[in-house]
Amino acid sequence: MSPVDHSTAPTPHALPPIAVGTGPVAPHELVSVARGGAGVELTEQARTAIAGARAVVEALAASPTPAYGVSTGFGALATRHIPAAMRTELQRSLVRSHAAGSGPEVEREVVRALMLLRLSTLATGRTGVREQTAQLLADLLTHGITPVVHEYGSLGCSGDLAPLAHCALALIGEGTVRDASGALVPADAALAAAGLAPVELAEKEGLALINGTDGMLGMLVLAAADLRRLLRTADVAAAMSVEGLLGTDRVFAAELQALRPHPGQAASAANLVALLADSGVVASHRGPDCNRVQDAYSLRCSPQVHGAARDTLAHAESVAARELASAVDNPVVVVEEGRLESNGNFHGAPVAYVLDFLAIAAADVASISERRTDRFLDKSRNHGLPPFLAHDPGVDSGHMIAQYTQAAIVAELKRLAAPASVDSIPSSAMQEDHVSMGWSAARKLRRSVDGLTRVLAVEILTAARALDLRAPLTPSPATGAVVRLLREAGIEGPGPDRYLAPEIEVAVGLVARGAVLDAVDDVIGELG
Repeated sequence: MSPVDHSTAPTPHALPPIAVGTGPVAPHELVSVARGGAGVELTEQARTAIAGARAVVEALAASPTPAYGVSTGFGALATRHIPAAMRTELQRSLVRSHAAGSGPEVEREVVRALMLLRLSTLATGRTGVREQTAQLLADLLTHGITPVVHEYGSLGCSGDLAPLAHCALALIGEGTVRDASGALVPADAALAAAGLAPVELAEKEGLALINGTDGMLGMLVLAAADLRRLLRTADVAAAMSVEGLLGTDRVFAAELQALRPHPGQAASAANLVALLADSGVVASHRGPDCNRVQDAYSLRCSPQVHGAARDTLAHAESVAARELASAVDNPVVVVEEGRLESNGNFHGAPVAYVLDFLAIAAADVASISERRTDRFLDKSRNHGLPPFLAHDPGVDSGHMIAQYTQAAIVAELKRLAAPASVDSIPSSAMQEDHVSMGWSAARKLRRSVDGLTRVLAVEILTAARALDLRAPLTPSPATGAVVRLLREAGIEGPGPDRYLAPEIEVAVGLVARGAVLDAVDDVIGELG
C-alpha cells in the first residue's frame, strides 16, 4: 500500500489565506494549507518577532566569540570557526549537502504541511532568519510551488534534515519543484514564473530552515484528521454488521458502558445506539423468542476496541497540540538575553511514540472490522444468509475474495504496527548517537490509514449486501442511508457475480471523502 495524497491543486482565492505568527497553527489550518491549497500570510507580530531575533544573530555574527550555527561548522564539525567571508557559503553548503534524500517522491500534502510548520517556527522569532527568507517560504506555499522531497533521508533527530533541506534548496533557486499545475520544473524557473527571486542565505539561516520535526508532525496532524473520520466510520460499519448479523443493541446501553468509564468507549457505544435506533432488523429478533444469549466479540466489543483507538487518538492529538505550539530549532535564539543556546528540542521522540501508537490502533480497528466481515460469509455464523452472500452459491462466489483482500491488508497493517521509535542508528560521527525514527513512524502510519480506509470500505460494502438480503426487514434510518449511498454511487445490490474491484474502489472513495459519515449525519445528526 502506498500513502494517499488528498491534496488538490491550489485555486486562487478558493480558500482564505492562513495567518502565521499570531499563535500556533491550528490542525484545521494545516489541513487547509496542506490539502486545500490555501495560501499563507505573515502577520505583523511575526515580522516584529523575526526582526528581533535577527538582530541577536547579527550581533553574534559580529562578535569574535564563536557561536554555533552562526560562525562554526555543524554537528561533529562544530569545533571549526568559520570566518565572516565564508559564512554565506557555509549556509549554502549546509543546505546542498543535507538535500540528500532518496527514493520515491513524498506526497504534495506532506511537503506543504512541513513547509507551513517550518514557517510557523520561523515566525516565533526564535530562529534568527531574516524576514525576506521567511516571506519567500510563505510565497512558495501561496503560489503552490512544492519542492520535491524524497522518502528516505530523515532519522527524526536534528530535525527532518533531508526533507527540510530539499525545501530550503528551492529557496536558493536550486533543485526541482512541482509548480501549481503539478509539473516538474527547476526551482529557479518556478520562482521566476511566479515573480519571485531566490534568497542568498545569511548566518544561521540554512540551519534554521532544516532543523525541525515538521515533517513527522505534519504527517501526524494529517493522520489524526483522517483517523477522527475513520473511527466514526468504523462505528457505522460496526452498526451495519451488528444489524445484518442479527446482533443485539442492548450491550451498547449507556449504563453498561458507564461501568468502565473510558470516554472513547462511551462515545462509540452512543454512536452505535443512535445508528441502530428504529431498525426493523433489530426489532425483528428483540422479543422473547430470541434464543441468542451473547454476540461474538467482534460485534459485542466494538465500542471497547473503537473506544480504545479513540482515546489513543485523543492522546496523540494532545501531543500534536503541544508540538504545534513549539519552536523547534537548534541553537535557539533567546531574544530576552541576546544569546543563542543549544538544546535537544529537535529530538522527535514525543511525536514518534504517538505515531507508532496510532499505527497499532489502526491495525486493531481494521482487525476487528475484518472479523465482522468474515462472519457474514460463513453460513454457520451468518444466521440464515447464503454462503459468501452469493446469489447462487457454487456458481457464484459472492464476497469471498473481498474478505481475502481485507485479510491481506490487515496482515500488512499488523506488520506496520511494529514500532519504528524503538530503533536508533547513530550518525554524524556519534555526535547524534540516539535518534527517534519519527519520520519512518509517520510514513508507515500514512500507509496504515490508507489500509484502514480500505478494510472499512469492504465491511460496509458487505454489510450493505447483507442488509439487502434481510428484506423485507428494514434497516435503521441511518444504516439505510448508507445502503442508499452505495446504490446511488453505482454499486448494485445482491445478484450474480460481477467485477468486484471497481465496486470496492467506489466504496473506498466514499469512506475516504467522508461521504458515508455525511449520509448518516444527514439522517440522525453528527456522530460523536
